[in-house]
Amino acid sequence: MDIQSIIDYFFDGKSNERSEGFVKFLSEKMWNEYNSYLMDKVLIIKNEVNAIAFNLPNAKENTPYDCTVAVPSDNANVEIYDVKGLSKEEHGLEITVSEDKRSFAISGTPSLEAMRKKTGGIPESTYELTMYYGYKGVMLPENHPVLERKISFVINQDPRKLWKNQPVDWAGMPEPRYQKDDIQCEYVSVESLEDGTPQKDIVAASKRGRSHAQEGKPRDDHFKLYHDENTNWYVMAVADGAGSAKYSREGSRIACDTVISHCKAELEHCEKFEDDINLWHLDQGSQEAGKMISSDVYQIVGNAAYKAHKAINEEAKMQGARPKDYATTLLLAICKKFEFGWFVASFWVGDGALCLYDKNSHTATLLGTPDEGEYAGQTRFLTMPDIFTDSSAFFKRLKCRIVPDFTALFMMTDGVSDPKFETDANLNNPDKWDDLWDDLTHNKEFPVELIDDNEAAKDQLLNWLDFWAPGNHDDRTIAILY
Repeated sequence: MDIQSIIDYFFDGKSNERSEGFVKFLSEKMWNEYNSYLMDKVLIIKNEVNAIAFNLPNAKENTPYDCTVAVPSDNANVEIYDVKGLSKEEHGLEITVSEDKRSFAISGTPSLEAMRKKTGGIPESTYELTMYYGYKGVMLPENHPVLERKISFVINQDPRKLWKNQPVDWAGMPEPRYQKDDIQCEYVSVESLEDGTPQKDIVAASKRGRSHAQEGKPRDDHFKLYHDENTNWYVMAVADGAGSAKYSREGSRIACDTVISHCKAELEHCEKFEDDINLWHLDQGSQEAGKMISSDVYQIVGNAAYKAHKAINEEAKMQGARPKDYATTLLLAICKKFEFGWFVASFWVGDGALCLYDKNSHTATLLGTPDEGEYAGQTRFLTMPDIFTDSSAFFKRLKCRIVPDFTALFMMTDGVSDPKFETDANLNNPDKWDDLWDDLTHNKEFPVELIDDNEAAKDQLLNWLDFWAPGNHDDRTIAILY
């Protein structure tokens, strides 16, 4: 039976109007059933595709990302047409679909700065990707020409971006305000000798910690540097004001200024001191020479610390406050190069680190011992009376050494020593000091050029202090004689 016979059979004796009505009815009925069939098919396909686990690892802001995910071979008929939801402009990432339409890749270096500007705050971390796909061998309904699958994608924000940098409300702070800058940096360049031999320079930097910046609190650390052009003596002081003491930022400043002032005055007329150093160098086993050196170090370095203690007490009395409101640690060192090598003397109270480091001989000599309190996070402070009333314990805080040479004399607060060394035991490990030196001089982000007469080193060191160390957000101060 041909098609004409079928038509004649259905419409024999029927009017054109009835025939058209029948065809219309039959057509609509068949199309409805066909669309219903397609929608059932679409539901099956969607369930199949939604069951696919697209394992996209979380991206990390400012860390290069490159990940490709493919449709499993069990879903051989699925074809990916496009994936949207990320852009180079807004997220630092781009999405590309493979030529065979079986996979897509996300690549780039995530950045959410554009989103921060757009939202004016902290952007979302979870983003919804939309994958547009089809299914080979199935003609989809006209109202669903392309199917969609939502896929979650996470960009973990750089934790450094979550910290706020709130300015200190000095105007709203009760007197005495003791205003202090959030940063401090200095470079002391020492001219070469007449024969062209370069001399050691000093660089130091101090930066308000993230925890202080988050709450709009001032920097409590301080440092002070000095070099006598006539006598060639170096003097360095670093102090860490206690975070729990409301005027510790002034305590650290008073401590540094006082010890530098005292040492400067003592070392202007240092002939006897230098004679004693020369005698001690000739016979370091001599008790008499040792006594003279001990007396000299006590007079210069020990008295400097005691004067700082008294100066803080006087300021506290004048302000009607308690000395412990000005609690601060103190690291102090004086040193000079002689024909036989370097003489170094020091005083240390509190935590942090004071070390003579020599890369060539692979040695690290601590010039004291960090103080540990009864509980974690505690330490000793210059403002504590018993630091000076116990003479035996006080003398143990004074050290002196003669060394042929050194790579660097390091002084730092615990804002640097804690993240870089983690434990007090590691402070005695030369490998850890090698790591610190390499991190300073070969840092990928903020290298510090510790070379002769490099004035830029102070800003480089200040930038280096911005290193990221989870859980370590205290003020950071470091001074280096190199």
